Amino acid sequence: MGMKGEKPGLPGPPIHDKLKEFEKHSPTPVLHSASCLAEDLAEELQNKPLEEDERELLHLLSTPHIKAVLSAHDTVAQKNFDPVLPPLPEDVDNDLKEESVKIVRLVKNKEPLGATIRRDEATGAVIVARIMRGGAADRSGLVHVGDELREVNGNLVYLRALFDYTPYEDKATPCQEAGLPFKRRDILQVVSQDDATWWQAKRVGDCSLRAALIPSTQFQERRLRYRMKMGSIPAMISSKAPTSSLRRNLRLKKDRQEPKTPDANQADFRIYEEVTQYLPRPGDRPRLIVLIGSVGARISELKQQLIAENPRRYGLAVPHTTRARKCHEREGIEYHFITRAAFESDIHNGKFIEYGEYKDNLYGTSLESIHKVLSQNKVCLMDVQPEVLKTLRTAEFKPFIIFVKPHVTESQKKHGSSSSLGFMITEEDLQEMKSSAERMDECYGHWVDYILVKEDPASALAELQLVLDRVQMEPQWVPASWLRL
Repeated sequence: MGMKGEKPGLPGPPIHDKLKEFEKHSPTPVLHSASCLAEDLAEELQNKPLEEDERELLHLLSTPHIKAVLSAHDTVAQKNFDPVLPPLPEDVDNDLKEESVKIVRLVKNKEPLGATIRRDEATGAVIVARIMRGGAADRSGLVHVGDELREVNGNLVYLRALFDYTPYEDKATPCQEAGLPFKRRDILQVVSQDDATWWQAKRVGDCSLRAALIPSTQFQERRLRYRMKMGSIPAMISSKAPTSSLRRNLRLKKDRQEPKTPDANQADFRIYEEVTQYLPRPGDRPRLIVLIGSVGARISELKQQLIAENPRRYGLAVPHTTRARKCHEREGIEYHFITRAAFESDIHNGKFIEYGEYKDNLYGTSLESIHKVLSQNKVCLMDVQPEVLKTLRTAEFKPFIIFVKPHVTESQKKHGSSSSLGFMITEEDLQEMKSSAERMDECYGHWVDYILVKEDPASALAELQLVLDRVQMEPQWVPASWLRL
């Protein structure tokens, strides 16, 4: 409609006609993840010196307006228009077709659900792996192999963080103030995984009811791979064997030596591990207790003291050896004494979880010796090389892993002795203990359930007893894969 005083002009085509013309071209998106591409580009830019135009581009990619536009683009490109449906009511029509159901409710009696789950190593998702014929899940027709479980019985997904995260140091986060800082071994309650890049979570034990953002498994792994490719993080953690005198090797040979470096060819990024709470029920075998210790921890003493205090509750997996039996030693008490040929045969048959050679004699701990202690309903105490943890962390043993490290003060360093540790230490000893503890924590700390700092034998024993009481009496976080659905 023209106004008085205006010159008549040619009317433009209606917006409807413009949309129709646009629709005829059937435009298709070049890619479905513009947001991820922008994040990768920002990651590359922020890790190198920038020219003026590159700095401007990085600034643009970091603005909330550009991020919102790219997010809207991805939503349209992926046709992610499905509404979030509420839970089904109790009186839902049984004839409702399952294809239209996004959230299902399955009611069963005391019978098992009849399904097993697995964890997708690439995405961290919990997937239905198997449906048992005739079980509750099979009869319902609502659960299928390959379905992803977001929530079971009202319990949201819980993750154990395997790395430290500080959102204020992360330039890729949509909003640093909305990020959730956490430390390795923190338990995170994930409340939303709708965004493929940024999940919403809360730290278990926090008083705040507000969820915050954490990087998703996929996004964190993708940028770690990129940083490794660019050389900004090492492909592997170098670790040199300790240079110790023969005297110290003899004295500390039962203490743990330096951790070996994980295989760099295995891209095993430590991001999250899905966990759930577990408490042994009456009749269940006790959980395996595994102690690992850095140089100077002397964890063999702790084990022996613990068993001496309560021999009916605790036991040791008796090791095997090829050396000759001494006059005071008893078969099956201190060691199982076998021939070298028998020992090597057991190695070939995979009977040992750990073995090695010392002064031309073989020593090893067998799976059978662990089972023997557990079958007596005793708590089996073990101290092993930390590389063995990957073998022991199974549903069969459900191990509780304790990292013991010595507490050494500057006064001990100055006086050249240590009444708490019980042996003379030099400055070289002190540095070796410190480096050993740091490297072991760096390589294997993500598997540890509890850290015990040993100030003196008496206090360490008392603390260890309290911890082991809690393991048997209070729920503990364990990998979700250890428990069947």
